[in-house]
Amino acid sequence: MLFNSYIFILLFLPLCLIGYFTLNHFKKYSLGQLFLLGMSLWFYAYFNARYLFIILASILINYGAYLLIRRCRGTRRSKAVMIAGVAINVGILLYFKYMDFFIGNVNALFKTDFNLLNILLPLGISFFTFQQISFIVDAYREEIPDYGFLHYASFVAYFPQLIAGPIVKHDELVPQFMDVDKKKFNADNFAQGIYIFTFGLAKKVLLADTFGSVVTYGFTTLNQLGSVSALLVVLSYTIQIYFDFSGYCDMAIGIGKMMNIDLPVNFNSPYKALTITEFWDRWHMTLTRFFTKYVYIPLGGNRKGKLRTYVNVLIVFLISGFWHGASWNFVFWGLCHGVFVVITRAFKSFFDKLHPAFNWLITFAFVNITWVFFRAETFSQALALLKALFSWNFTFDPLFMEMFRLAELKKLLAVFGIEAMYPPFLIMAFFLVAFVLILGCRNAYERMQRFKPTMLNLLTTIFLFTWCVFSFAGISTFLYFNF
Repeated sequence: MLFNSYIFILLFLPLCLIGYFTLNHFKKYSLGQLFLLGMSLWFYAYFNARYLFIILASILINYGAYLLIRRCRGTRRSKAVMIAGVAINVGILLYFKYMDFFIGNVNALFKTDFNLLNILLPLGISFFTFQQISFIVDAYREEIPDYGFLHYASFVAYFPQLIAGPIVKHDELVPQFMDVDKKKFNADNFAQGIYIFTFGLAKKVLLADTFGSVVTYGFTTLNQLGSVSALLVVLSYTIQIYFDFSGYCDMAIGIGKMMNIDLPVNFNSPYKALTITEFWDRWHMTLTRFFTKYVYIPLGGNRKGKLRTYVNVLIVFLISGFWHGASWNFVFWGLCHGVFVVITRAFKSFFDKLHPAFNWLITFAFVNITWVFFRAETFSQALALLKALFSWNFTFDPLFMEMFRLAELKKLLAVFGIEAMYPPFLIMAFFLVAFVLILGCRNAYERMQRFKPTMLNLLTTIFLFTWCVFSFAGISTFLYFNF
């Protein structure tokens, strides 16, 4: 089920909130938690009922491993169970997400003709698998108290963060499920949640999807692109993925806030970063945290000399690239980021001497170029777009302007008699608004810290929410659903 859909907005979310708070109002706390778990599983199964068996099996296997670890605490068997639990999780992920990739590469390398399995990728499997791996490892490290099955299953399946994160730690979520004070409806939290949710919805529906249409058209006409059109495609994807992922994170935080649940910040204005290291401190923050705690530090982190540190960094980014998708494009994208992080570490004194604006430009340009490989389906596609970008052919495809011809804005401008200048005017306006929001405005976390239920905030929320709902005809999935 999509946050940006009629069934979610008009049925699922109201039903979930009413049922959850009603049961808690009558102090049926366990029943309320069970209701929330059931709604979360419905949310997940809505895409494909077969997904339900996968996530339930994953929850049962991992909770069983957790119980065995607790029973074997203080013995060698505890470590064996932890290793087996992690291996099972990784094996499940490899099978569903990467098996066809491996078969395809074996066929290409050894000239074999093994049939692809055409496995349907369960949504969110990368997220809930990593979340449960962290739980198993923390259980082995004796960092987890006694959790019942209901709270554990809710921790894994909680619908706002189930499909695309954040990757939540047990101590960030389960204690909130157990806190009776958080079971009561809170008008201030609800108002704040609606406000943040609406801004995230607007980012997705009004901005990410609009720029996404530019990207889709550009990748279907790669051989016809000039430098200007190619630049438009590259920048549009940079903006699309920003507002798509940022919008999801805002909506997840907003839904949680409506239910008095605080989810960790996962997105903190990454395009404001002055270095690539800072970029990864701001982009998908909980994924960076996971790799730091469960991969980088166990490998030795920065405790074993510079060379070992650089190798560890490259390993982490290679895994990160592969985590994002079963494609050599993702591996290459991750490797590029790892190499650039190593370069900035190795030549830190050089980069420190540069003007902040120049550091920002280097980082932003690098992120833009590497996003090309992230978006392209093949290396040849990525290279074709980069070739067009640096072709010095300054022709421009006027059909790109049609992507910004939103029906509601077209009618509004017609009222003021400026419809004729609409395409060139609005294409510039869209990019200007996007960059102002990205570089010059507070993000959702910062807005939450300053939020007050004023009349201006109420009217802004109503206006944006109404506009978004009437734009649902072009419903699209979130980009991170693919990962």
